[in-house]
Amino acid sequence: MNLALWLERAARHAPQGPAIFSGTDCVADYACFHRRAMQVAGWLAARDVAPGDRVGIFMRNCPDFLVTLFGIWAAGAAAVPINAKLHGREAAWILENSGAALCFASRDLSGSLRDAGTAAQLIDVSAGEFADPGEAAAMVRPVPRDAGDLAWLFYTSGTTGRPKGVMITHGMLMAMTMCYLADVDHVDAGDAAIYAAPMSHGAGLYALMHVLKGARHVCPLSGGFDPAEIFSLARHFGDAHMFAAPTMIKRLTLAAKNSGESGEGLRSVVYAGGPMYEADIVEAVDHFGPIFLQVYGQGESPMCITALGRQDVADRVHPRWRARLNSVGRAQSLVEVQIGGPDGAPLPPGEVGEIMVRGAAVMPGYWQNPEATAKTLVNGWLMTGDVGHMDADGYVTLQDRSKDVIISGGSNIYPREVEEALLTHPHVQEVSVVGQPDPEWGEIVVAFIVPAAGDPLDEAALGAHCTSQIARFKKPKRFLTLSELPKNNYGKVLKTELRRLLSEG
Repeated sequence: MNLALWLERAARHAPQGPAIFSGTDCVADYACFHRRAMQVAGWLAARDVAPGDRVGIFMRNCPDFLVTLFGIWAAGAAAVPINAKLHGREAAWILENSGAALCFASRDLSGSLRDAGTAAQLIDVSAGEFADPGEAAAMVRPVPRDAGDLAWLFYTSGTTGRPKGVMITHGMLMAMTMCYLADVDHVDAGDAAIYAAPMSHGAGLYALMHVLKGARHVCPLSGGFDPAEIFSLARHFGDAHMFAAPTMIKRLTLAAKNSGESGEGLRSVVYAGGPMYEADIVEAVDHFGPIFLQVYGQGESPMCITALGRQDVADRVHPRWRARLNSVGRAQSLVEVQIGGPDGAPLPPGEVGEIMVRGAAVMPGYWQNPEATAKTLVNGWLMTGDVGHMDADGYVTLQDRSKDVIISGGSNIYPREVEEALLTHPHVQEVSVVGQPDPEWGEIVVAFIVPAAGDPLDEAALGAHCTSQIARFKKPKRFLTLSELPKNNYGKVLKTELRRLLSEG
């Protein structure tokens, strides 16, 4: 079934129901939302976009994101949402790899894509016939799609330094939606989803259950996360939902305490992207009350591995409440989760191994990457690369990450990508990048550099060089000089030793 049918049904059931807001202004009811999406679908079909084709979205959070997303699905195509924080070169590579011939872009972002020389046709959503379709022929019904058909091509960086395209199907997103309603939270027509986190990631995925239930969709005027704006919107709309990275919750709590805000109107805040420090979530619950819920997932099983409900997050009575609060919860309804040993065999409760997942929400593979697919999907199980343990009650706790991914502010940063950018600087001889724990961001990026002979370390120049190559949020916050990198007998850099150096100051 095509996901766009959920929008069609919502428009039939409550055509005048308020649907999309820009700030506090309603810019579309469900009839308008549906009509506009079907015009996008018709517009795509008239330009020979066929079912299964890929279409990019490179926008900040805005009403047009939702319209284009559902329009792409209605046309039978697959959306390729790109993080608006990415460098134009990075976004252009994703478009090329996905084979997207078209990309809808915000005006302020389309320039960076043009500068990068993308071959994809760029559609400025604020100009021309897209902004004012007039009599553009709307598609009558969404193109039929099967559960296994591609809906969303999600690019998540790999340890090789190049992003991998996770193939997310219509069926996977339906499973994710059903799990949300069964295991995470309920949604009603009077609820409001506030899109403060990037819609190219989890926040955008969570539009689905809100469309299914005919709820309201609120795009902050800032286009992102601003605590004062969130508090104002939540008060205005009431029954507000929000998806957030752990660092956003910490900032919300700090802002609320400094301003006297109570969080009135915030009903549910779902956090993901990395475990929270215990002290931070306890402080948040103490201030706002039982509004927080946690999910654990990956692009390969989007938002749909485990969940920790608001009762567990707020509980301070159970004998093991701390252990549960520091977990990522229990398996969601439509997946199986187990802890596997080196051979993949299930381990007994309490033993540490790799977290493995299988079920309706797990990807069929990576886009045009059979080698990576074979390594990640083994005997029907998704090998997450995350190490953890499960207790006798089914609560899963992340112990560590077998990959070297750095999670900073809820965004994944892969060291190899940063290292490759730094190695193109003429004064850098060797470099190794690791994450350092940080109370505000979760982790920060630290680069250990061996300078070329006789060259001093110029942090400002290295920082500027990074931002010319990769997205600004991936730039190291610290640059440290070493005469040589610690290595094993095979010449491999010992990142554990670098982390030890950081921990010892």
